[in-house]
Amino acid sequence: MATTIRCLNCGKLNRVRPTREGTPRCAVCHEPLPWIVDADEQSFDAEIDAAVPVLVDFWAPWCGPCRMVSPLVERLGRDRAGHLKVVKLNTDEAPQIAGRYGVQGIPLLVLIREGRELDRLVGAAPEAQLRQWLDQQLAAGPTAAS
Repeated sequence: MATTIRCLNCGKLNRVRPTREGTPRCAVCHEPLPWIVDADEQSFDAEIDAAVPVLVDFWAPWCGPCRMVSPLVERLGRDRAGHLKVVKLNTDEAPQIAGRYGVQGIPLLVLIREGRELDRLVGAAPEAQLRQWLDQQLAAGPTAAS
């Protein structure tokens, strides 16, 4: 399943498929693309298998706090183009995945590196707190675990 991503540098639309190797770059200007994708039950496992850390946003359309956090999460993905992948999963449409991750409250952010969960953050945190949490987890390296 391909996702269309607009290059922040030149505006070109790029089709990006899930891949374990590398990170997406613009076909025209070769700048790193913000790797922000929507997943469903069929595509989730492929989408979280990436060469960079993956921030999974578990959300639902009826959830007010989720709608507040979503733009912040997408901004983090744009700011860290080439270094972070953001995967958004609607828990109403993917209850089996939500169950597999023990989702009991949303919004829930789960940081995954090399297939392992590093940490999770529940609730609508302000942008500064989200950035600090993400920076701490990424700085801790692949040995961090929860």
